[in-house]
Amino acid sequence: VLTAAIALSAALAFAQGPGTPPDPQTMAQMRVNSLTAQLGLTDAQKATALSIYTNSYTASQAIQSSLQTNRQSISAAVTSNNAAAIDQLSVTSGTLNGQLTAITAKAEAAFYAILTTDQQKIYATLPQGGRGGPGGPMGPPPGAGPYARFGRGGE
Repeated sequence: VLTAAIALSAALAFAQGPGTPPDPQTMAQMRVNSLTAQLGLTDAQKATALSIYTNSYTASQAIQSSLQTNRQSISAAVTSNNAAAIDQLSVTSGTLNGQLTAITAKAEAAFYAILTTDQQKIYATLPQGGRGGPGGPMGPPPGAGPYARFGRGGE
């Protein structure tokens, strides 16, 4: 029975393939669920946070797609030894990462603003400055402060 269960699990895992990332609403819900467990969000805070993170993830999608295309173009420029294209595409990559950082920072600022003082204190002590959880980018080390997490791009 155990062997059959393992085989079925493996078959299901391979059948799913690499898959696609969850939609913005699902990612936002996972983020809010995690934050609710850690901070004890009220129903009103959960609704506001869900809106904040759904909008943030939605706004990030087009930029993420552009970044993927940019990375492919950089790879092609590398293989063709096109230094001018590498320079230009690298600048574009920096701009796109900056846009992602701004979207993320604005969402975090909006979320932080809805927290009570006690929740803000807890949030500041969470691993990675509160930015852990499914799909969350790496943040600063614990104790770096609630605003230090915005120094990294949103790859």
